[in-house]
Amino acid sequence: MGFLKRLAASPPALLACLIAGGLLGYFFPDTGMRAAVLGQLYLAVVSMASLPLLVVATFFGLRQVLALPQPGARIFMIAATAVLLVSLAAVAGTLTGLLAEPGGGLDSHTRAYLGQMVQRAGGGAGDVDVTLAPPAEAPKDDGTAVLSDLVPDNFFHALTEGQSLGILLCAIFFGLAFAALGRTRNAMFTSVIEAVYRALEIIISQVNLLIPLVVFSLAAYFVSRSDATTVAAMGGFLGWFTLVSLGGALAGTALIARQCEASAWQVMQALQDPAIIAFTSGSTTASIPSTIDAMSNRLGFSRGIVELVTPLASVFMRAGPALYYSLLTIFVANLYGHTLTPQELAMVAGGSVLAAFASSGNNGAASIAYAGMVLGMLELPAEAAMALFIAIDILCEGPRNLLTLVFGCVLMALVSHGLPSERKASVAETATAPALPVRFVFTRADLAVGVACSLAVAVLLVVLGFGVGMKRGAAAQPTLLGQPEAAALEKHV
Repeated sequence: MGFLKRLAASPPALLACLIAGGLLGYFFPDTGMRAAVLGQLYLAVVSMASLPLLVVATFFGLRQVLALPQPGARIFMIAATAVLLVSLAAVAGTLTGLLAEPGGGLDSHTRAYLGQMVQRAGGGAGDVDVTLAPPAEAPKDDGTAVLSDLVPDNFFHALTEGQSLGILLCAIFFGLAFAALGRTRNAMFTSVIEAVYRALEIIISQVNLLIPLVVFSLAAYFVSRSDATTVAAMGGFLGWFTLVSLGGALAGTALIARQCEASAWQVMQALQDPAIIAFTSGSTTASIPSTIDAMSNRLGFSRGIVELVTPLASVFMRAGPALYYSLLTIFVANLYGHTLTPQELAMVAGGSVLAAFASSGNNGAASIAYAGMVLGMLELPAEAAMALFIAIDILCEGPRNLLTLVFGCVLMALVSHGLPSERKASVAETATAPALPVRFVFTRADLAVGVACSLAVAVLLVVLGFGVGMKRGAAAQPTLLGQPEAAALEKHV
């Protein structure tokens, strides 16, 4: 088990699995397509455990936040800071698209190839689908249907259907009511829920040991289904999106390091496990247990804040999709030769934020459909986004989830400001910590008193020795005389 854990947290080992899966998919396409079963199995088990974990983690986090000073102000700060961070991601994507112009410098052959892909999709020839998740329906236009997803009439139905928005809303309402009862009246139920919480954490942590197999299956499946020409044609978008995502993750790491007064390297080491899981698993909820442990136990942020924000951020913290939608929109605009005005650029940034929050609870290829909201504002064809970007979405999912994870951790670091640290020293730190030497410091007066006391003790010991010796000699003297000598001595006296 320890070997599997080290293997799942080793970037070189994951890179080797990625290369091996790619080679399998390239030389044996049929076998590579069947390898998707491993990824589907992983996502199924993670979804089975992560959705109940969303409920109990939100429940405990809300209960602890309500016990903090000024809970209402902190909850408002969480919401406002989350909107600000998502907006920053959208602005970063818009500025990058404006400066880099992805999709604008393509040659005629690449443009013709991409045009053929769009025409095939529009003609009903079929889309290129490389996601491991089951096919998702298009976003609903009926406002009543969307409202029913947000406020479900049956919590268990929402739980079985995987409706993250409805699940979290029910958990929040239940947590508020439960916290109002007081600790003395809900102690027994709290212990039961906490046991379920820890059991779900163990399930996800054990399933995450299969991350190398998931990476292997993803690589084999993608290479067996994708076309190298498509990836090369979309290389400009892929390169800039990955670069900006990693840059945003590094900037967020530096901000977290500043908040917890640690080095950036220490923060990177603490977030290594959740970052690897988010980058490779294709799930935003699989990294919840490791994120809670890293942010509270290893970096010292308030566990109540961490347990509340982590599940909420996995659903609502849409920094990665906001960056994705803004760059996607500018790519499509450049592809069609549409020059964006400053007002349209502002619409791209604002529309990307709205589309990102509207896509809450949707991941993978299912979230691409929400790019049509931004494209529709500029009267650009949404079919282009569905045809071109669904073919490379598996390559964008890792950077997108990583940016969302790091920005969620930034949110926790900012709203935990002023709360006491809850960092726990690890066993390795305790074992390797050097023992501090014991140092004695004396003044001259202390030294003089010490010497005088030592001399006094020595004199007393000498006197005591003489006294004991004389007493023993006097007691032993009569026994040294013989019987005649003793009688003569007595007569003389």
